[in-house]
Formats: sequence, structure tokens, C-alpha cells
Amino acid sequence: MSPNPTKRPLRPAQYTGQELISAILNGKYPPGATLPSERRLSESLGVTRQTVREALQRMSAEGWISICHGKATRVNDFWKTGGLGLLGTLARHAESLSPGLIRYLLEFRLNILPDVAALAASKNPGAISSHLSKLSTSLPANADAFTRFDWDLQIMFARESKNPIYQLILNDFEYIFMTLGTTYFKVKAAREASVDYYKKLSKAVSLGPDNVRNAVFEGLETSIGIWESIKQDGFVKIRNQ
Repeated sequence: MSPNPTKRPLRPAQYTGQELISAILNGKYPPGATLPSERRLSESLGVTRQTVREALQRMSAEGWISICHGKATRVNDFWKTGGLGLLGTLARHAESLSPGLIRYLLEFRLNILPDVAALAASKNPGAISSHLSKLSTSLPANADAFTRFDWDLQIMFARESKNPIYQLILNDFEYIFMTLGTTYFKVKAAREASVDYYKKLSKAVSLGPDNVRNAVFEGLETSIGIWESIKQDGFVKIRNQ
């Protein structure tokens, strides 16, 4: 069973947008490039021109492209023009992300999750202990189960921090985490490092929020190092297994 969120059938405009964004991310239409006309896009994608127009309007609103009537639609440097809406869409295109972009996302998580976890530990340490106590009865059985356990831990940090903005941000990353997490947790060293992290985190909860912050930071830093080794040892091959 796949750990990814259940996929609903895409509406034509959603399908069109996904195809165009994937083409931008894989370099077919790099920043500064112009997109084909609505007519050509509709023919190549097998949708109506109205569907293409709807998809382009949504992409424009997120900052992917600039539409100027009477001129060709141009691809933006989306890192400079986009916002959280674009970030959420980007996260749903895990299969098209380069290892470099994935590294940026991991570093972003490293910079915010330790503080979120510390907040959760100050407000409801029992929730963290309760989640981690599940390890005393049974370890996650496979990569899918490890991924779900780890993701649920992160979401619990956000929820128990009592700042809903953190959970809104993390919610956008569920698809990419569940997709790439199964690649990560296929590696024995990743599973072993995570079990060690969970044990240290469990001890840190009783010592206070600062210790929780440090435990989460160290655990995430270790995971980035392991991810880098996975990438070097054949990221694409492992991801496509």
C-alpha cells in the first residue's frame, strides 16, 4: 500500500497545470522562457483552450508565470516571485524536484522544526511522550510505516505548539515527505539513525523544551547527511524502485 495521500482524479485544469509545472521544473521551460500559445498547448495536452487558460491563470496567481495580453506568456524566476501558494504546489511535484531543491526543503525543515518541537514540549510534553511510547511495543515494520510514524510526529509537534500557522505550512509538505520518505527509510542506516533519534527525543522530553530542541536539531542534521549519501549512491535508481 502506498503511503502517499489518496489521489483523487484530476480536473482538466489541474492536470494541465501539473503538466506545465513539471515541464518548468524539469527544465523544458526554464525561467525566462516563453510558453507555447494556448492553441498549441491545448493540442499537445489534449484539453480545450479554456482549460489551458484556466490553468495559466492559476499559475500566474502563484507566481510561476507572467501573462501579458498581446505577448507571449513568460516563465518567472519563481524563487523570487512566488509565495506560500507556490511552495505548496512545488511540494506536490516531488518526482520533478532535483536533489538540490530537496536539500533546500530539508534545510528549511531544519531551521523551523526544532523550535516548533520545543514549543510543543513546553505546552504538551505528554503528547510527544505518548507518540514515542509506541516504539516500546513495536517498531515500524517497513519503510512506509517508518515514514508515517515520522510524519505523524512532525505534525504532532506543529499541532501541540498551538500555533496553527506551523501546521498550515507543514500540511503542504505531506505529499513530498510521504513520497521521498519511503526512499529514505529503505536505507538501513536511516532507520537505525531514526530509532536512535526517537530514543534521545524521548529522554529529552523529561528534561525540558531546550533539550527537545537540541535533540530534534541533531536528529534532522543527521538525516540530511544520510540523505546526501543516498543521493550520491544513486538517488534516482533508489527513488524509482
